[in-house]
Amino acid sequence: MGKPQDSITGPTALALQGGGAHGAFTWGVLDRLLEEPGFEIEQVSGTSSGALNALALAQGWMDGGSEGARACLSELWHRVAAHTHASAWIFGSQVRSGKKAAQNLHRYFTPRQINPLGLNPVRQIAESLFDFDGLREHSPFPLHLAATRVRDGALVMFGPEQVGIDALLASTCLPQIFESVKIDGEVYWDGGWAGNPVLEPLVHRGLSSRILAVLVQPLDRKEIPDTAARIAERMSELGFSSAFLRELRTLALAKDALEGAMTLSWLGRRVKNLQIHLIEPGESLDAFRARAGFNTSISFLTALRDHGRRRAEAWLGEPQAHIVSGSSPLMQAGTA
Repeated sequence: MGKPQDSITGPTALALQGGGAHGAFTWGVLDRLLEEPGFEIEQVSGTSSGALNALALAQGWMDGGSEGARACLSELWHRVAAHTHASAWIFGSQVRSGKKAAQNLHRYFTPRQINPLGLNPVRQIAESLFDFDGLREHSPFPLHLAATRVRDGALVMFGPEQVGIDALLASTCLPQIFESVKIDGEVYWDGGWAGNPVLEPLVHRGLSSRILAVLVQPLDRKEIPDTAARIAERMSELGFSSAFLRELRTLALAKDALEGAMTLSWLGRRVKNLQIHLIEPGESLDAFRARAGFNTSISFLTALRDHGRRRAEAWLGEPQAHIVSGSSPLMQAGTA
C-alpha cells in the first residue's frame, strides 16, 4: 500500500460512471482508494451501475467504515455475477451461446411482452443489500443518483433525501429490457443518456476542491471502428459519454476564463479553485473482454476489479497527471 500523496489530502467528491458490467472496474478503483489511510469522501454522484456502486460504498461505510465499504462492494458484484438474469440481461456479462438470441428480443417486443411479470434483478439485489431508510437518514456522505426524464430528455438528480429503490431503478432502467420507472407522475430511463457521470451537484453543493470522475470507458479513442460490432460499441460509448464530455469542457473553459479575475462570486471562486481528476481504464473494456477468455461472470468481473485497482494506484502515485484543464487535448474543440 502506497503512502498517500500530499496532493490528495482532504475530502474527495466522486462521480461514478455507469456502463453495465464495466462498473466492476469502478469497484476496483474504489477498493484500492479505500485502502488509503485517511481517504475521505465528501459526496458521490452515480449513474446506472455507478449508482449501484455509490449505494454499496455508502451502505458499507455506514455499517463498518472503509473496510465495510470494501466488503459491501465485493458482495454487490458477487451477487451480480451469481444472478443469472442480472449478468445476462442487465450487465451483458458472458451470455451463454444458447441465450444469444435473447439479446435481440428487444428489437421485436416491448419490455412488458418480454418480461410480463416485471421481474428486475436490480430490485432483488438492492432490496436485500441496501437499507434505503438508513441511507436517507444516516449516509456518511450525500448521494446523488442520475436518471433521464423521458418526456424531454432532462437530467434529473435524486438527491440524499430521495435515495430509494425507485430512484435506483430509474437510474438503471434500460428501456429495451425493463418498463419505464414512474416517480411522482414523471417517467424515467437510465441516467446515462442525460449525464454519465454527473458533476453538477458536486460542483454546486460541495466544498471539496477535488472531484474525481471514475470512467468505465476511455473518452479518447484513437482507433477507427472497422466492424459492425465495433461500430455499435463506439456508438453506445458516444451516446453515454457525450453529456459528460460537454459538462467537462464547460467547466474547464470556465476555469480558464476565471484565471486572473479579482472579484468573483462564491460559485466563481469555487469553479476557479476546482480540480477535476479522471481515472479511466485506458482501453475499451469491451476489447478487454474480447481479448481474454473468461470462464465465468465472476472471473470477468474480478479481472475488471483488478484492472481498476491498478489504475487507481497510478492515480495515487501521480494525481496531478490526471487533472483536466482547458489546455488538455481532450478539451480542445474539433475543427474541420
